Amino acid sequence: MEERKKSKEWMEGAITYFYLLFYIAISSGQIFFNKWVLSSKDINFPYPVALTLLHMVFSSIVCFLITKVFKVMKVEEGMTSEIYLTSVVPIGAMFAMTLWLGNSAYLYISVAFAQMLKAIMPVAVFLLGAAAGLEELSGRMFVIMSIISIGVVVASIGEVTISWVGVVYQMGGVIAEALRLIFIEIFLKKKGVRLNLISMMYYVSPCSALCLFVPWIFLEKPKMDSSGSWNFPPLTLFLNCMCTFILNLSVFLVISRTSALTARVTGVVRDWVVVLLSAAIFADTKLTFINIIGYGIAIAGVVAYNNHKLKPASHSVNSQAGGINSNSQEKDPGVQIPLSTKASS
Repeated sequence: MEERKKSKEWMEGAITYFYLLFYIAISSGQIFFNKWVLSSKDINFPYPVALTLLHMVFSSIVCFLITKVFKVMKVEEGMTSEIYLTSVVPIGAMFAMTLWLGNSAYLYISVAFAQMLKAIMPVAVFLLGAAAGLEELSGRMFVIMSIISIGVVVASIGEVTISWVGVVYQMGGVIAEALRLIFIEIFLKKKGVRLNLISMMYYVSPCSALCLFVPWIFLEKPKMDSSGSWNFPPLTLFLNCMCTFILNLSVFLVISRTSALTARVTGVVRDWVVVLLSAAIFADTKLTFINIIGYGIAIAGVVAYNNHKLKPASHSVNSQAGGINSNSQEKDPGVQIPLSTKASS
């Protein structure tokens, strides 16, 4: 009996670590895949809005097939026209902006430097959250924000070839993602609506696609028309869209299997993997000692931020759980997609 119990625990642990490793692999791979599609001379598809639009259209179609045609999952109820207009539309618009601007940055800066700039995300989220009344100012948070900011500045100083156009795109994507997270927090806390990943994607993806269609018509379609016949590699773009969708599912699996804290820590590990691998893969990536020191400082601040933010939630879960075992305490099935497919940006 004891051996069977240990075997079951070992199997559960192995499955959990498999999900974590799969998330790191698929999210890292998606970043490199996007960079390759947008920048490779072999693919020659330098259209970030079009690529992101394809991602959203693909997600919309797959979610429709899953929920309405094959009925594998049901779309959760509770959505009204008022909630859709005041919550889903802003979330979808900011999601579209995040992916558009983030993908555009890859045309000008390296993957490694883009990841370093993304470390400033907690600062943007905190400042916008404080402005919206969702965050409380404190001395500890000020110190953490300062550490992250200093780290990103130091990492930027160490960048060998810096494109300010790429930096502006990336920082615009960071601000859009921070706004998206703020809207989601308002959506969950004040509106009281909680959706699983498929339901969230079912509502958000079409809205994001529509938001992307307008800039594509005016900004990229004329360029694509003037370049003659579109270089549109269908199999490559289909696989790219499929990887994006699988990435979204992997986020859901990680959160539902473990906790939001584990997902965030795994994201930090993923960022380091991306930075180091990009230096080995891409010729435009040259890491300097100052780069690494600055990014290390920023990541230390990000870890401190995650720990500070998630401690109250952890204490709340523990106090409610009582005598439940540690594995049950860590699981957080009520967390409804606070993370995003920013890895696809």
